[in-house]
Amino acid sequence: MWAAHVAGPDETTHNEGDRDVVQPVSRSARRGLHRRRVPKPGGRAIAASVAVGAFLSAAATSPNTGSQDSVALSAASIDRPPAGVLPPSPVVASPPQVLQLPDLDVGRLAQRMTEQLAEGGVRAAERAARDAEARRPLSVVPVSGTLTSGSGPRWGTTHYGLDIANTIGTPIVSVTDGEVIESGPAQGFGLWVRIRQDDGTIGVYGHIDQALVTAGQRVKAGELIATVGNRGQSTGPHLHYEVWQPDGAKSDPTAWLSARGVDIT
Repeated sequence: MWAAHVAGPDETTHNEGDRDVVQPVSRSARRGLHRRRVPKPGGRAIAASVAVGAFLSAAATSPNTGSQDSVALSAASIDRPPAGVLPPSPVVASPPQVLQLPDLDVGRLAQRMTEQLAEGGVRAAERAARDAEARRPLSVVPVSGTLTSGSGPRWGTTHYGLDIANTIGTPIVSVTDGEVIESGPAQGFGLWVRIRQDDGTIGVYGHIDQALVTAGQRVKAGELIATVGNRGQSTGPHLHYEVWQPDGAKSDPTAWLSARGVDIT
């Protein structure tokens, strides 16, 4: 073994075989020592270079070991959390939820829907009937035609009704709501219909051709009850309409209709 000696400022080093020899430097040689000298590689440097080359050659000839180790090391470095930081909790997937559908009785459901539709139709019809009833007039003209005679003196006597002329078979309607108290033959009128009207008075429809209602029947204002005729003591097809009070007294039908908002003129 040889002792390591570090060259001083007045000494220089050169290689002899496998060791470095330190020799004194002459005064003339020391003049260039301030310049930087690049040492030539010695024995140890050459040996180190050979060793490094052998290591690199061995690493290059090894197929995957080095790369796998480096990859594993890199992966481990990436996956490892920083010091003092807890790793994230694993995400646990919740099981899928299964929706339970009710056991539907399709037939019963269809029947129920049909019943509801029917009920809705019935309610709609009832509502329409109520609306029509609310809009229905309480009093109407008994027949269309020409007023040929009013109530008052005529031919030396008193005429108590209204004569409205039209062709035989023209519809006659009830002036008000009421109840039929008589329907059939009548002296002087040939054939008539009498109705107890909504205010207790009696409406008389005479000289008719056909009676279309019977005693005890309920009728409404505007409902068909007879047709125009020329029966009894008549000079032509027409309707003779009178208004009697409950005690039998006869009222002016023109004034009575006018009081109910019906203009006969």
